[in-house]
Amino acid sequence: MKELVAQLLDHAIRTLIEEGVLDRGIKNTIQVERTKDKTHGDFASNLALVLAKQARSNPRELAQKIVAALPASSSVKRTEIAGPGFINFFLNESSIHQVVSDILSLGNDFGKSRQGAGQKIQLEFVSANPTGPLHVGHGRGAAYGATYANLLEAIGYCVDREYYVNDAGRQMDILATSVWLRYLELCGETLAFPSNGYKGDYIVDYAKTLFAASGSQFRHDTQAVFAHIAADEPEGGDKEQHIDALIQRCKTLLGEHNYELVFQTGLKGILNDIKEDLAEFGVSYQHWFSERSLTTPENLVNRAVKKLEDAGYIEERDGALWFLSTRFGDDKDRVVIRENGQATYFASDIAYHLNKFERGYDQIINIWGADHHGYIARVKAALTAMGLDAEKLTIRLVQFVSLYRGNEQVQMSTRSGSFITLRELRNEVGDDAARFFYITRRCEQPMDFDLELATSQSKDNPVYYIQYAHARICSVARKAAEQNTPWNREQGLAAMSTLKEESEIRLMSLLASYPEVLLNAGLQGEPHLLTNYLRDLASEFHTWYNAHKTLVEDADLRNARLSLSIAVKQVLYNALHLLGVSAPESM
Repeated sequence: MKELVAQLLDHAIRTLIEEGVLDRGIKNTIQVERTKDKTHGDFASNLALVLAKQARSNPRELAQKIVAALPASSSVKRTEIAGPGFINFFLNESSIHQVVSDILSLGNDFGKSRQGAGQKIQLEFVSANPTGPLHVGHGRGAAYGATYANLLEAIGYCVDREYYVNDAGRQMDILATSVWLRYLELCGETLAFPSNGYKGDYIVDYAKTLFAASGSQFRHDTQAVFAHIAADEPEGGDKEQHIDALIQRCKTLLGEHNYELVFQTGLKGILNDIKEDLAEFGVSYQHWFSERSLTTPENLVNRAVKKLEDAGYIEERDGALWFLSTRFGDDKDRVVIRENGQATYFASDIAYHLNKFERGYDQIINIWGADHHGYIARVKAALTAMGLDAEKLTIRLVQFVSLYRGNEQVQMSTRSGSFITLRELRNEVGDDAARFFYITRRCEQPMDFDLELATSQSKDNPVYYIQYAHARICSVARKAAEQNTPWNREQGLAAMSTLKEESEIRLMSLLASYPEVLLNAGLQGEPHLLTNYLRDLASEFHTWYNAHKTLVEDADLRNARLSLSIAVKQVLYNALHLLGVSAPESM
C-alpha cells in the first residue's frame, strides 16, 4: 500500500507539471511514511513541504493542489491536509483486508522483494583466530552476520558469506608450540608451561590427538627444549621473549616438516571445532579463506605491496617498508614489510582486500569486533592508494557482550582458557534464544546477556512470547479441525468485512508493514528492527486473541478470524526463519 500511495503522489506531480503548475525541472522526491497515530490516517507524506521552495509556493497551498490532482483509487477512502502541509491518506477497510489474502497467497515469500536484484555482496563475519573455541563475543558477530546475510538475500541481493581464517602469524606459532609442549608432557616430560602459552583444556585434547597419531616421535627432553631460553615472567623475565624463544626452539628441534604436522594438528582441530559450532548455530559459509593462501602460489601480499610501491606510497625506513597511510588521513604511517622481510598482519589484510575487489563484488561488507576500530582508516587508505573504490567497502563493528550469571560478570580470556564458550552458552539457553538475544540491539551498542531472562517461560522473554504466538495459532487450527469446523480459506477471505474490531484493524495494519520493516532492516543492516517488529506483532496478536474468541459459531466470522490468525502465523514464521529462530507448532 505504501507503494500505491507513492504512485498516486507521483501521478499528481506529473499532472501538475503537465498543467504548468510546477516546473519540469522540479526534483520530485516522494517520501511516504506509515503513521503511528491512526487519527492521522494510515500513511502520510511531507511532499508538499519538500517541494514548496522549488515550487515557490506555500506548503499548504501546494498540498491542496497535489490532493486535487491525485487520481481516484478504490483503496483510498479520503485524504486530509494536516499542519503546515502534510498529506494524510486514509485507506478503505477492503484495502487493509487485502493483506491477509496477499500473505496467504505468497506464503513464505511474503515480505521479500527484488530491491537488490543483480547485485552481488561479499559478507565476511566472525573470522575469529583459530587459536581456541568460539566464545560468547564471537557468537554475537555470528548471529548478526548470519542474520544480516539472510535479510539481504530476502530483499534480492546475492550474498557470499566468507570466513577469513587467520592461519598465519605469531599467534598460530604460539598455538603450535603450546600443543607441542602439552604433547611433551604426555610423553613423560616435566616442564614449566609458558605463561604466554594457550592453556585451555582443548590444547591438551589436540596434544592427545598428536600423541595418538605419532607416538613419541616428536619427543625431546626438557633440557634440550629450555636450554639457554630467555626467562619467563614468573622468573623475572619477559613473557613475550620467552614464548618467542620457545617457538624458535620448537621449529629448530622438530624441523620444517614435523613442525608443520604439529601446526596442522592444532589448526585443524580448532577449525573443525569452529565449523561444527557454527553449523549447529545455524551459521554457514560459501567460502573459508586461508590467510596462508595469500603467499602462495602468486604471493598476493607481494603483489599488493608492489601496487602501493608503484603508486608512490611505499617508503623504506631502516630496512622496513612503510605504507604512507598518513597521506589518506591515517594518524601514522604503517609498516607492511619488517626489517627481516616478513610481512605484517596489515600487509596480509591489504592483500586480502585486494583479492576481494578482484573477485568483482558490487559491495563488500566486513563485520569486525569493536577492537578493530583502528583498522578501518588504514584499510580504506590502502584500497584508495591502489586505485580501488573504498566506498564499496562497508565495515560494521560489533560491540562486546557482557555475560552475567546472577550478579557476577564472567571474565573471558582465550589465552588462559577461562572463558565461556559459545557452545556452553548455546547449551544453557538454546540456539533460538541465543540467536534472538544477540540481535535485539544495534551491533554498535554493547550488550548485557541476561541468562535468566533467556531461559524464562514468560511474557518478558521475547523469544518465548513470540514462539508461543506461533504455537498458539497452530493449536487453534488443530482445535478447529478436531471440532469438524476446519479452516475454510475461501470462505474466510470472502468474509473479511466481518473483521471490524479495532484490534483486528491494527493487527492487519501491522501485517501490512512487514515488507517495509524487512526492507529497512536489510538495507540498514539492522536486524533488531525485525526483532522489535516481532515483539509488536506477538503482543498485538495475544491481546486480540485474549479479547475475541476465534472459534465462534458464525462460520463467516470464524473463518475470517482463522484466516487472520493463519496470516499472523505465516509472518511470524517468515521473520523467525530469517532470524535463524525456529517456529514451533506446540509448546
